[in-house]
This record gives sequence, C-alpha cells and structure tokens, in this order.
Amino acid sequence: MVTAEAPPGGVAEGLALVHLTSADLEGISAMEAAHGWPTGGSGAQLAATLADASTAVFGLMAGDRLAGHAVVARLPFEAELQAMLVDDAWRGRGLARRLLAAVVAQARAWGSERLLLEVRAGNAPAIALYRGAGFREDGVRRGYYPPQPSTAQTPETTPPRQAGAAGGAAREDALLMSLPLTAQDATGG
Repeated sequence: MVTAEAPPGGVAEGLALVHLTSADLEGISAMEAAHGWPTGGSGAQLAATLADASTAVFGLMAGDRLAGHAVVARLPFEAELQAMLVDDAWRGRGLARRLLAAVVAQARAWGSERLLLEVRAGNAPAIALYRGAGFREDGVRRGYYPPQPSTAQTPETTPPRQAGAAGGAAREDALLMSLPLTAQDATGG
C-alpha cells in the first residue's frame, strides 16, 4: 500500500505538487487498489492515461511516497476532473483542495470554458469541497455507481438518493457539477 506518514501536528507542509508520469504507475495503482478503486481500469489503461497529452495527472508527494493524486482530461471546450484520491493518512489536511486548485489552473491554462466532474451523491466531504470551490450542481445520473464494498455508512456518507438494483443492492446516484472558467460563464451571461 502506498501511504505517507503525516508530519507531526497534522500539517501538510513539505509536500511537492508534481506531474505524475508512467514512472509513477505502480504507486498510483497501489493507492487506488488500497482504497478499493476500480476506476483506474487496467494497468494498461492507467499507463495510457499517464502518457496521454490531453490528460494531466497531478500528485502530492511526501518524499518518494504518494499522498494523493488527481486526473484531469482536456475535452474540446471543457475539462473533466476524472479522479481525485487522497490517502487516508493525509485526509483532513487540505490536500484535496490543493489538488483541485492544480486541476483548475490546468483547465484554465488549456483555455477550457468549464471544469466538469461527477461525484457520488453520498460523498458529503467531496461535495462540500467542490461547492466551496464554486462548483454548481448541473444534474443527477440516477443509479450510476454500484454499491460501495463497505456496508458501514454513517448518516454523513449515506447517499440521499439511490435507485434500486437487481439483487437488493442499491446503486448510488452521481451528482454532476461544473465550474465556469470564463468570465462570461461565471456571470451567467
């Protein structure tokens, strides 16, 4: 498992924001597997993502250990945050905010009009992060995500909306959000 020891006092200082490359494939794969993320797909798919010129993969490194990463893809007029993960040992220290800032800066550098994302409807901490950064809700994809492996959900993480699925397990909705990046979009005009 790729983790990083948190510094004393819980401060996330000393972390380096870097562009991850194919040399970081093993660390990213290990982090995603440790968190039950099948989203990276196969090793070949993740390697292709790291090599794709229209995709930027950012990492926060504590020495040679990956503390978190984010993937943003360039689309014709927009950019899409495709993944963001912070290791459990580093949560609550502002790393996701720092990764999101790098993603927004990259989307602006590409000239993207909006930054799009989707998030599990029950992921209250992520939704709060995105709302705090200015993202607005655009819609819902009903029953989009399969149930999470862990059945221990607190009221804070229990999805507010779920669509039924065969076999009794409820699928979770995806909340669609976007951040306007151009002055015209930001003013609603």
